[in-house]
Amino acid sequence: MNIVVLDGFTLNPGDLSWAELESLGPCAVYPRTRPDELLTRAAGATILLTNKTVLTGNFIGNLPRLQYIGVLATGTNTVDLAAARARGIPVTNVPSYGTQSVAQMTFALLLELAQHVGHHAQTVREGQWSRSADFCYWDRPLIELDGLTLGMVGYGRIGQAVGKLGVAFGMKVLACDPAIEPAGPAIRSVELETLFRESDVVSLHCPLTPQTANLVNAQRLSLMKPTAFLLNTSRGPLVDEPALADALNSSRIAGAALDVLSVEPPPADNPLLTARNCLITPHLAWATRAARSRLMQIAVQNVRAFLQGKPRNVVN
Repeated sequence: MNIVVLDGFTLNPGDLSWAELESLGPCAVYPRTRPDELLTRAAGATILLTNKTVLTGNFIGNLPRLQYIGVLATGTNTVDLAAARARGIPVTNVPSYGTQSVAQMTFALLLELAQHVGHHAQTVREGQWSRSADFCYWDRPLIELDGLTLGMVGYGRIGQAVGKLGVAFGMKVLACDPAIEPAGPAIRSVELETLFRESDVVSLHCPLTPQTANLVNAQRLSLMKPTAFLLNTSRGPLVDEPALADALNSSRIAGAALDVLSVEPPPADNPLLTARNCLITPHLAWATRAARSRLMQIAVQNVRAFLQGKPRNVVN
């Protein structure tokens, strides 16, 4: 059983260990794999692990020894699941490892939009406080979250964790999820258009599917309050990026904070990179050491379960 990890660097840039995975069989770990390197590196693999390296149906069909694909993430859109199923190859993912870290990042982004902590700290380093005529100053609006309405598109594990934080901050919480009915009086279930109209903060926590691609489009942005914020710590293609840039630059909404974009890394001409009041972080909500350690543990457990004939977390 040869194990090949195609792109292990983001999971483990050096602060974790591959030892437990290596104990399961011969193992080659590559930090990154270019498309032209893919077939050569995977040719002898029985077990193939990938994060963002794309595995197409044609590629899977050219690997006769392949018996298992493990995705080092929750989302599985990088793998042709139907092609793997046709070959009898189970594809597994790693659910739930980053729930608290992503929820924490969601509120970090929201608090930066509301309080501008990083911005004001930078102005102090640049000497603005030392030059100030007053004991304090602020050059951007400071917004209290208590009493505002937080609307969550998607109410799975992460949405529920974000909702609890919203309640702790004194926010009114709305949720839209056709598959899950919010429990308890603190969370109100609403239709999508109602959520966009009533929320002061819209936060995305749904998977990327053909139905959710470009879910945030010009029409739905037009429903939002001019004082509202949009947060996305889920999947970049949920948002029509030119439409969002236009909404920000024309002040139709007050701001956005995004940890994901439709193409990562983004091309230099992505309109959101220069949009008004748009915070962008480099897809790091999942990447606390605690979350990555859980991801590693679950990924190894998935491989071990497969080798024991009892595959778990199979998505196809």
